[in-house]
Amino acid sequence: MSDLPALDVLLPIGRARLEPLPGEPELIALFGAGPVVRANMVSTVDGSATGANGVSGSINNAADFRVFRVLRALAEVVLVGAGTVRAEGYTALDVPSDLRDARSALGLPADLELAVVSTSGDLPDALLDGARPPLVVTVADNPALGGLRDRIGPDRVLVTGDAHRVDPRAAVAALAERGLRRVLAEGGPSLLARLVDADVLDEVCLTWTPQLVGGPAGRILNQASWLSPARSVEPLHLLHADGVLLGRWRVTRLGA
Repeated sequence: MSDLPALDVLLPIGRARLEPLPGEPELIALFGAGPVVRANMVSTVDGSATGANGVSGSINNAADFRVFRVLRALAEVVLVGAGTVRAEGYTALDVPSDLRDARSALGLPADLELAVVSTSGDLPDALLDGARPPLVVTVADNPALGGLRDRIGPDRVLVTGDAHRVDPRAAVAALAERGLRRVLAEGGPSLLARLVDADVLDEVCLTWTPQLVGGPAGRILNQASWLSPARSVEPLHLLHADGVLLGRWRVTRLGA
């Protein structure tokens, strides 16, 4: 844990500094582990969701990695778009060994599932053919649907939409039916925008990395139209380490 930084608690006021303790009990208690659809994203100060190489890994940092580990340990499934899987090189997910006991104490399963949103099923062979293939969230008119079911098993293919578009509400419901109610959405920006637009996102965790990169990169939400209405968010906490700010907000649902 010595390579992970301590985190100053800026909000709520009066909280102690969070040292990187074995099992991360303080950080886990701060985030909580109730059933939730939570997004985790990173951005530069000038609003870019990636660096010049087009991936978020180039703007990550040790403080972000500390929270990232805990958020995954608190999730039952990581939901991510196929483009992000290909760009970021996703493989089957493992919970860090030092967080497994804390995860077990919360009644969470030992394995962390990966669910990939893909209307085509075009995913890396190494991921589909691995010992732990992902859940694939897809559409009824996917031309490769039959082959995908044969390849990874029909129980790992979730049909949650048609007309070349996954329904975010149906996707979250399908995961919940499998007992996967603690969802961590890791992007990309198009998928995150659709989750917000469908009113299924409960929380946004966002790290601001102290960089200015310019360029044409998109923001953490990416869609052609404005959200209508815009969604209000309530700050839950704000952490700091070495110029990095890590925030967490509750998203106000339209029906709330």
